[in-house]
Amino acid sequence: MEIINQIIQAFQATSWLERFSVLCGIIQVLLSKNNKVSNYLFGILGIISGMYVLFGAKLYADIALNMYYLIMSIYGWWYWKTNKIAKEQPITSCTPKDWSIVLAIVFGGFFILYFSLITFTDSDVPIWDAWVSATAWAGMWLLARRKIENWILLNISNAFAIPLLIHKDLYLFAALTTFLFTVAIFGYIKWKGIMKLEAKTI
Repeated sequence: MEIINQIIQAFQATSWLERFSVLCGIIQVLLSKNNKVSNYLFGILGIISGMYVLFGAKLYADIALNMYYLIMSIYGWWYWKTNKIAKEQPITSCTPKDWSIVLAIVFGGFFILYFSLITFTDSDVPIWDAWVSATAWAGMWLLARRKIENWILLNISNAFAIPLLIHKDLYLFAALTTFLFTVAIFGYIKWKGIMKLEAKTI
């Protein structure tokens, strides 16, 4: 009950911009689950509004990380919407080449973030924070490429992010991430069904 009360109090203390950012994030992941390109519009709106909130809180490192999400969201929207080949590209599984890129993003991103955090910030959880971000980066890249494994990478990130947010007393965002974790499971199931339907039409 204490945690629930803290979540309610945390929500009441948030600004309308924070709530808008969270709402956009929820809509974005629900649209992603249903393979809708419009997920990127809400993702971009959520990221931009969230960056304003982070700027007000002077969390400059988090702003830099969100810049990556913004770039990947714009890239994903372009890749799905305006590129003819990408527009017709079905949902597929990762190839060995895709996995090599994923590993490069995860471990390359992890070490870059880790050393940046311990060098330029006063982070008390550099390993944890770097791992959450690096796996999310890889998941975003796979989402843009319409690879079903994006849900796996995103949920690896979510699984570590939830206790990290609780550790930081960010209960509202921990609750949101738990919701996103659940949606990602259903997103994987949904995309698996779409893959089967696409395979039958070939």
